[in-house]
Amino acid sequence: MKITLTSIPVRDQAAALTFYTEKLGFVKKADIPMGEHRWLTVISPQGAEGVELLLEPLGFPPAKEYYKALYEASIPVAQFDTDDLDSEVERMKESGVVFRGEPVEMDGVRFVIFDDTCGNLVCLTQNVSEK
Repeated sequence: MKITLTSIPVRDQAAALTFYTEKLGFVKKADIPMGEHRWLTVISPQGAEGVELLLEPLGFPPAKEYYKALYEASIPVAQFDTDDLDSEVERMKESGVVFRGEPVEMDGVRFVIFDDTCGNLVCLTQNVSEK
């Protein structure tokens, strides 16, 4: 068994596509009209082959409240990994990504949280423990 698709809720699919491609460097994979929304996925050029991130429209009222509560509590809804946190943070800052503080280390993992401008906080991590 393997993971091929996961999703992140977004308030505006067009804005999310712009952020995830232009700011984070992901690549659009699928863009299929589905009524007022789209089946809209992106992939990471460095990620595992076949894994897509669905930019899912946040339309279900209870879900809106849930994700709003996560955001207000500063709880990330997703985690992305990098091999060089400092370089990635610098690149992302230059493209306008807003971070919630500076990277910190805990138990062999360095991490920092950023705002995806679509209603979510995302954690960017780097494993720095010896293998």
